[in-house]
Amino acid sequence: MRDPRIKWNVGTDFQLELRRRVDHYFATTGLRRDGGTRLLLKTGVIFAWFFAGYALLLFGDLPLWAVVLCGASTGLAMGGLGMAVQHDGGHRAFGRSARLNRFAAGVLDFLGASSHVWHVKHGVLHHTYPNVEGSDDDIALQPLARVAPGQRRRAIHRFQHLYLWAFYGFLGLKWWLIDDFVQLARGRIGNHPLARPRGAQLGLFIAGKLSHLLWAIVVPLAIVGLVPTLVFYVTAQLVTGWTISVTFQLAHCVEEAEFVDPSRSAETIERDFAAHQIATTVDFARSSRFLSWYLGGLNFQVVHHLFPRISHVHYPALSPIVERTCADFGIRYNVSPSFLAALRSHYRWLRRMGHEEAPTAALVLQRS
Repeated sequence: MRDPRIKWNVGTDFQLELRRRVDHYFATTGLRRDGGTRLLLKTGVIFAWFFAGYALLLFGDLPLWAVVLCGASTGLAMGGLGMAVQHDGGHRAFGRSARLNRFAAGVLDFLGASSHVWHVKHGVLHHTYPNVEGSDDDIALQPLARVAPGQRRRAIHRFQHLYLWAFYGFLGLKWWLIDDFVQLARGRIGNHPLARPRGAQLGLFIAGKLSHLLWAIVVPLAIVGLVPTLVFYVTAQLVTGWTISVTFQLAHCVEEAEFVDPSRSAETIERDFAAHQIATTVDFARSSRFLSWYLGGLNFQVVHHLFPRISHVHYPALSPIVERTCADFGIRYNVSPSFLAALRSHYRWLRRMGHEEAPTAALVLQRS
């Protein structure tokens, strides 16, 4: 899945020093790089949160307004499972054993999406080519929105800073119930090939879709009926989709991040791989212990992109190490001080992309 338009420079002095300092941290603290017991306990808490809301729907005899609240709470728990459990498992950072990582990664299948498709879409393409137009499928929202400067601007995009927030909830639902099937049928994600699952992977794909249908639709239909089931399910999915979508957007589609458009260069682009990860990624709300816990450390997005095989439980400790190393090498480390500041930056970026024409020759859009 290599993009021939880009050549990554690896093994640079910056990358070697960064790795040395992080290795030194683990050597001196004696900590393991996976999530360990802390992440297992956290997983139990979030699953308990999820099943509490689900059980309340089934057996609580709730009025419709309470079903909405119950669905919203369950949706937040589903988002937490995706970001704090599945995400680490998908990057093989959840636990020491491959079996434990496969279990954590398979949480996504339980939630309705395919961990097989996610691995290619996110683990390979996004992490290799963050904010590279034409390769990073996570920023391919056309024709609904324009989030990168090299993408085509349409008349409707003038209003995307207003309407896109509502659509974020549906993006997750569309991905889970439609995109998995469409991309597997085509055998491609964007311009990149997608191998169809076989053997155990195919079994997990089918089992995941069926189990999701069973617990999310069939069982509630049999116990509480059609209207509460649909209200609960749609509310939970919208909240989950909005939570995950916005978290990603605040880390990449903001004013502080860079975008690369290889199609506007006649020559191969050379980039320092680690420096590119830092330039296209933004931390936010690092001082919020609750957000760091709930978002699975994805507010420390820079550390995650540099060291995806390290569990998010270590990100708050590693972030200052990475930031100091960046300062020593004259590399800017992008940070939004708070969640609201990041939201405002994303809003301004959407508005800018909705009004600004695509550059005719610019290769990299520098920070504002």
